[in-house]
Amino acid sequence: MKNLPEMTRRGAMKLAAASAALPLVHIRTAGAAGKINVGFWDHWVPGANDVMQKQVNVWAEKNKVEVTADFITSSGGKLNLTPAAETQAKAGHDIMTFVNWDVRNYADSLTDVSDVVKGLISFAGTPNDAATYLGSEKGAWFGVPSSSGSQTKPPCARISWFKKHGLDLQAMYPTHDEHNALQDAWTWDAFTKYAELAQKDNLTFALGLGAGGGINTDATDLHGAMFQSYGAKLVDRDGKSQLKSNETREVLEYFQKLLKFYPVDAVSYDDASNNRALISGKSALIFNPPSAWAVAKRDNIAVASDCWTFPAPKGPKGRFVPTQNYYWGVYKFSKNQSASKDLLAHLMQRENVEARGIASDGYDLPPYAKMLDFKIWDEVGPPTGTVFNYPPRPSSGQIASLTGSEASPDIAVQIYQRAVHNQMLARLRDGKSIPEVVAWAEDEISGYTR
Repeated sequence: MKNLPEMTRRGAMKLAAASAALPLVHIRTAGAAGKINVGFWDHWVPGANDVMQKQVNVWAEKNKVEVTADFITSSGGKLNLTPAAETQAKAGHDIMTFVNWDVRNYADSLTDVSDVVKGLISFAGTPNDAATYLGSEKGAWFGVPSSSGSQTKPPCARISWFKKHGLDLQAMYPTHDEHNALQDAWTWDAFTKYAELAQKDNLTFALGLGAGGGINTDATDLHGAMFQSYGAKLVDRDGKSQLKSNETREVLEYFQKLLKFYPVDAVSYDDASNNRALISGKSALIFNPPSAWAVAKRDNIAVASDCWTFPAPKGPKGRFVPTQNYYWGVYKFSKNQSASKDLLAHLMQRENVEARGIASDGYDLPPYAKMLDFKIWDEVGPPTGTVFNYPPRPSSGQIASLTGSEASPDIAVQIYQRAVHNQMLARLRDGKSIPEVVAWAEDEISGYTR
């Protein structure tokens, strides 16, 4: 397990002071038996942090432990930068939230939490393949796969706009698990047709091209899934470049058509940009978990009532849905590892996971096989059933996509952190030829494979 490239670490240290200034929420109990500092992700969905805080309060009071909970935003890459700074300083939180590749990236600084995960598996079922790939090595777990933040990123689109252009999203993906002919026609070629129509209607499909440091993970996750749906790999598991393959050329030729309809400011997108575009009524479609829809319920109910979440389009090699996995890890430098593990076990009890799922309007997607039966996805609205198809349903044929995972983890993490897919596409949109884009990517990736 390798660390991030040195350049990323230097960048992290520049912003280390910022993480120290993040808002703190304190829980103090009389006669506290030790202290724990926790770095939670600052949830996009209004009110979700409050439920997490209450669950921590219950455990803290019962165990007489003083807990300091920090809710750290993922905007601007702060959630990625904080552990980079803390692992260098060997000081900071006891428990930290890690996103996607960061468990492997910082595994040398994390204590083994296999006892916690095995306890969860006994009642929650086996974690999915992506969660297992990222969080464990040779049977040992260095991060507890968390429901809070874990997600897929399928399309969320305006029902009325698509219906105006002849596609009934609710008929294509209804609120019961079934396969139909409309789904077979939902391909990336069809997607391009609708993206062009949106542009003609003065709307956008809010797709970003932001690069590096976890700033635009929505775009990184989406583009990795799109490459996989064409069978295109940047590097294979043996570390050999696949950039000159027929599959890579095919997907880049496809993007030469689609990129014409990206937002003008796509390269400056971060993970909040697409949310804002949907909520404001300026976008007909985004790829996102249900946070944008949930905020629209508060800020623009007319938009929220017109949203439907459904599976990604299909490419030549299948229907791949972007995924993002969140973990809780305990640092080796923590002075209260036993209590930290106990708190994590408490937070991942079924009743607590479901309560947080309800508070997040179904955003949080547990990565365990026996925790995908919560009623929240069936019942939440408006409109009722709007996120029914957010959890992968058996008939959808969706394949979980983890950007870069066709390479070995030490190379894949660098592809992901540097947002290589996004950078390739930004160059393509700027008029670079496919050979020029491939040459740039080969030079970039050669630094990861040496």
